[in-house]
Amino acid sequence: MICALGASVCFGTATVLQAMAARAAGEDGTGGGAGGAAALLLRALRQWRYLAGLGLDGVGFLLQIIALRSLPIYAVGAALAASLAVTAVVASRLLHVRLSRVEWGAVAVVCAGLAMLGLASGAEGDRTGSLALKYAVLGTSVAVLVLGLLGGRLPDRGRALALGLGAGFGFGVVEVAVRLIEDLDPGTLLANPATYALLIGGGAAFLLLTTALQRGSVTTATAGLVIGETIGPALVGVVWLGDRTREGLTWLAVLGFAVAVAGALALARFGEAPETSAEAPADAEEAREA
Repeated sequence: MICALGASVCFGTATVLQAMAARAAGEDGTGGGAGGAAALLLRALRQWRYLAGLGLDGVGFLLQIIALRSLPIYAVGAALAASLAVTAVVASRLLHVRLSRVEWGAVAVVCAGLAMLGLASGAEGDRTGSLALKYAVLGTSVAVLVLGLLGGRLPDRGRALALGLGAGFGFGVVEVAVRLIEDLDPGTLLANPATYALLIGGGAAFLLLTTALQRGSVTTATAGLVIGETIGPALVGVVWLGDRTREGLTWLAVLGFAVAVAGALALARFGEAPETSAEAPADAEEAREA
């Protein structure tokens, strides 16, 4: 659980850096058509904040893998959704963004939900997953990639939700694929469909997330992201991979999962960087208030 929470801290901090870079990249031209999202990603990669965010994402991904090797998917997914609480706190401390009482309450709700999950979670399931499940996950990753490449052509209405859900499904594919990779032998890895699902799903998720941060309602996109990366993978873990709770604590795990996700959804606006620049001095806000 410590690794899952560490991953949440890394992802939550990276979100602020990547969102600011995505907006800056968008000022150079949004692009359109099938290659619009890919062009936006290439421009974002020239921003130091985006590269720093990617570094934190890399550390978070390693911690996520460790957590998925010993915890049920539903517990790890809820912890990753809690990265929005981390983003909110980072924004309030470093970017001088004011959190309302409701938002501070949502942070506390997320923490309470994670505490419930920590108490109720059992060990990861002992099922390895069928070959059909591995190909299904691979097919989902390809579908997410296609959505990412066509993201610029989606109609304005519903685009943010579609991009957010797509990114969430992509990250969810990564969560499930990690569990479907049992043997790290190079030959076995190359023959495992889950290996390609992990690579394609992760890349497509970053592509969609970058586009979602720059276009449309980021609050809606982030809400879709949270839903996509938690509910589906949790169901796969319970139904097909044997994830369970501690004896007699199923109710607490379900309640903790629902509470943590609900708190994250309440903080969805922190899926993008605040308008305040990271370099803005603290006394600038005081001057505005005066």
